[in-house]
Amino acid sequence: MRIAVFTDLYLEIAGGIPSSISAQKKELEKLGHKVTVFCPGFSKPTEKNVVVLPTASLIKINGAPCAKWPGKVVKFIEKEYPFFKDSFDLIHAHYEAGASIAAVMIAKKYKMPLVQTMHGREDMAIAVNVPHPFKTFAGMGLNIIHKSYLKKYTGKIKVKRDKYLAPTIATKNMWELMVREANCADQVITPSQHFADKLKHYGVSRPITAVSNGVEDKIANNTNWQVRSLKNGSNEPVRIIWTSRLSKEKRILPFLEALRLVKSESNEFFFTAVGDGNNFEAAKKYVLENGLAKNVKFLGAVPHEKVMKLLETEHLSIINSYGFDTQGLTILEAGAVGLPVIYCDKDMNQVVIKDAGMCAFDETPEKMADVILHIIKNKELIEKMSKAALKNRGQVLQSTQIKNLLKVYEKALKK
Repeated sequence: MRIAVFTDLYLEIAGGIPSSISAQKKELEKLGHKVTVFCPGFSKPTEKNVVVLPTASLIKINGAPCAKWPGKVVKFIEKEYPFFKDSFDLIHAHYEAGASIAAVMIAKKYKMPLVQTMHGREDMAIAVNVPHPFKTFAGMGLNIIHKSYLKKYTGKIKVKRDKYLAPTIATKNMWELMVREANCADQVITPSQHFADKLKHYGVSRPITAVSNGVEDKIANNTNWQVRSLKNGSNEPVRIIWTSRLSKEKRILPFLEALRLVKSESNEFFFTAVGDGNNFEAAKKYVLENGLAKNVKFLGAVPHEKVMKLLETEHLSIINSYGFDTQGLTILEAGAVGLPVIYCDKDMNQVVIKDAGMCAFDETPEKMADVILHIIKNKELIEKMSKAALKNRGQVLQSTQIKNLLKVYEKALKK
């Protein structure tokens, strides 16, 4: 099968979306399929079968290169690939910006099957990252641009404000954008069923399949990962690691607040934060001002190989996102190496390996602190969760999930 992947996030940025696309590409190629990734970028890619699309020189998405206007991307494809339809069997789009919009336009132009992966909640991205009162303008502006390119393929998409997930003008507009992008496709993929259900609630009518992101098999198989354990009554600290961006949407500051509350009752923990982001400096400042310097270490952004090495000595992995309907690589990699996960979003119960994690009662720092203190007082829980992760880690491997992805491709091709 010859697959053209169009994504707005791939080169020159770390994160779950680029990692999941890369893992899918490698696994598909291992099975004999040809995968070509089309994405924005500022430098020549070193990876085989990656094509850099026309890229804006000044605009970035969270630090990532941003494709130029979709029309320019389409013209680039027409010029560089005059026999595009003869070169590929289907198009797989990721995200909802310039490259992804262009993917829809190209698929419709050449009457090619289109698969769309919806990675997460863009309404929450606006709500968390854009300051008031600019949220409304940002949501409306992005939706208007999106509509100007894709309305002719879906007709009118109208989402009404409600108390469920679209209480504001900004969030309503972002749901319209997400629904429109999904309804342009022949098949839609989400990383979890709970996100699929929400998309259907707001009007997605295309077939949706929940296909988990996957961890490269070699990550789980190349190292003899051990069961994590701590003895009850020992003074050895519970070691917690963070391997996500230090950003507002990942909620690093609320987690540090939870650690401050933990320290008021127990000093038996040590926290390592790996990554950078828009809250990096604020997080370091919070640690210094709240007496956490001896319990917290910041490593900044480090190579992925080093991250995996760091996981060998940890007892718990933390993902503190809430309401994003994402499926963090943190959860999947933790499961693959036998590392228990603590989290606060109950929707992630569908993603975390059964019995291999512990969810806070709600998203507040107080409830996360309760979880950590409970584990500190009952350290045998670490071993029980670690054993459960190692026993069932096959479900998070890319070799498992690629079979589900290929089934979606086959459905799109048949249609």
